[in-house]
Amino acid sequence: MAKKVDSVARRDMILRAAVRVFARQGFAATRVEDVAAEAGVAKGSVYLCFDSRDALLVAAFEEYAAQAQAVIQEARSGAGDGLERLGALVRSVVDMVAAEPELARILVDLWAARRQGEAAGMDVPAVYREYRAVTAELLADAEAEGILRAGVGEVHAAVVVGAIEGCVLQWIVDPALPIAELAAPIVDVCVEGLRRGGAA
Repeated sequence: MAKKVDSVARRDMILRAAVRVFARQGFAATRVEDVAAEAGVAKGSVYLCFDSRDALLVAAFEEYAAQAQAVIQEARSGAGDGLERLGALVRSVVDMVAAEPELARILVDLWAARRQGEAAGMDVPAVYREYRAVTAELLADAEAEGILRAGVGEVHAAVVVGAIEGCVLQWIVDPALPIAELAAPIVDVCVEGLRRGGAA
């Protein structure tokens, strides 16, 4: 039994090392040898846990997707009206990104790998579809509660998600941007701005 725990811990250690290297030098420029050196293990140890460099990227994506799913489920089951829960969702996404900066920084590699047909098994669009779906649900809840401005519909969900992702992308390109401080302005503009009686 201890051996199994050790193998799980070793796999996690190697994945964490891979995320650090991907974030630092990019997926395309990373070799399995680089990951092994970062983790302090032999190259063969990496291959015992992951079949390939692509498998490392897929595993990193799965971790990101699992965190995203947890944030989404929390927004669906949380307390408050639709817009309060949408605000909580925005804050949770920004907090998640700020807490895991290296994992967040490999998003560009995930997008690129998906576009180039690499690392099969990563359904990146599904993550965005789920974010849009929960955002649309929360907007629909707000409409049913009578607190949503007239004219706001499902298409606005893509704009809210785009505002979050646009800020994340700016931060990835320019790490000097204080990502943790952007949740409140996003909520102010993209959530409270949709509240009935809010700014037109």
